[in-house]
Amino acid sequence: MSSQGIRGPPYRFIYGNTKEIHKMLTASMSSPMDVSHHMLPRLQPHIHSWLNIYGKNFLIWSGPKAQLVITELEFVKEILNNREKSYPKMDTVGYVKKLIGDGLATSEGEKWAKLRKLANHAFHGESLKNMVPAMIESVEMMLERWKHHEGKEIDVSEEFRLLTSEVISRTAFGSSYLEGKDIFEMLLKLGILATRNVLKTWIPSLSRFWKSADERESEKLEQGIRDSIIRIIKKREMLMTEEGNFGTDLLGLLVKANHDADENNRITVEDVIDECKTFYIAGNETTASLLSWTALLLAIHTNWQDKARKEVLELFGQQNPNPEGFARMKTMNAIINESLRLYPTAIHITRKVQRVVKLGRLILPKNINLGISTLALHLDPQIWGEDAHLFKPERFSAGVAKATNNNPAVYLPFGLGPRNCVGMNFATTEVKIVLSMVLQRYAFTLSPTYVHSPVHVLSIRPEHGIQVMLHPL
Repeated sequence: MSSQGIRGPPYRFIYGNTKEIHKMLTASMSSPMDVSHHMLPRLQPHIHSWLNIYGKNFLIWSGPKAQLVITELEFVKEILNNREKSYPKMDTVGYVKKLIGDGLATSEGEKWAKLRKLANHAFHGESLKNMVPAMIESVEMMLERWKHHEGKEIDVSEEFRLLTSEVISRTAFGSSYLEGKDIFEMLLKLGILATRNVLKTWIPSLSRFWKSADERESEKLEQGIRDSIIRIIKKREMLMTEEGNFGTDLLGLLVKANHDADENNRITVEDVIDECKTFYIAGNETTASLLSWTALLLAIHTNWQDKARKEVLELFGQQNPNPEGFARMKTMNAIINESLRLYPTAIHITRKVQRVVKLGRLILPKNINLGISTLALHLDPQIWGEDAHLFKPERFSAGVAKATNNNPAVYLPFGLGPRNCVGMNFATTEVKIVLSMVLQRYAFTLSPTYVHSPVHVLSIRPEHGIQVMLHPL
């Protein structure tokens, strides 16, 4: 790589650059920050620093494993489109393996194609339309609680976490939040352990003889999650009608595939469990994160809140929002797109190199890892201008293609190419419903008690919540 002009911080024996990265992260996260949306120096200080020193593409070391960090747009596009099948997902090990297993987010080949087909069926078109009433009902339950906070402070991030848990439970698993509550809590604890240990060099042979307290705890949580999901699967199997219908939601489709008479279409019980884990996390975490940061941005920029409210009232009046209106929401779309630019749900995308391959002017060796910093691309002043860290939804007023000059690689809130997020339409539909129903009833401003301290646990989270003052209309 050096002979091809690729540089990077020097390799340190055993640890690579992980100790250095850990030190930089500890310093950047040691205290809250002023209310700014420039997340790169805080959440990825090593990438922020090394981009300036080594240029757009540089080499870092995670223990003995090399990772090429890439922010050159043509390279990003080629890797994520992956037309030659040269850049599969990285192998999941350790805590991440326990968290999401080998489901849609991590699998490859035929297995991925099978799972993607099921998920597409569960979250697109008519299926998504049929979920709208359950989403509206869940928001109505939340707004009923909000009546007790009128004129007072409320932590919207906690409210949205409960709401999105309820919505994914009802729409994908045919149950209530209470039924999935233990699973959500265990997944969050496991997510915290995974984040805490992400920079530790994992040695599989060592863990056979000695386990840290975190490893022991993660094994207990993994087993607990598995047992809870098995109970939900068994319950669905018992409810099966005589026609053999397990239901049309995600869980029903997965259970049906598990019982498929055709071995080529069949998936294992472990596949069902891993898919449930993936969608419990994705359906809850990513949507709650998007809602929370959008609420913060609208609480600060009340002029945009007013514009969004005006659009909602023009489209729906005081009636519940509907799918026909969603397609006509220009202001809301621009706000959501800008929120996802500043606070993307995934801040880093990883792949590996399957075989020796030519990437543009570079020859990449087999088994090197690749890292794409979504944050670095979303906040690059060369792409977005010197105001890249400011909230300006007007960037997206004519749509995403215009905002990105028809280069999709600069904007990756849901990934790119065949592995883009299958739940994208689900998440944005839910966000439009929630924000529309809130804006019909309330104006909100940022509370003076709010402390701006974004942290990265599964997604970008507000460490101390997002407190707003709720003003009934």
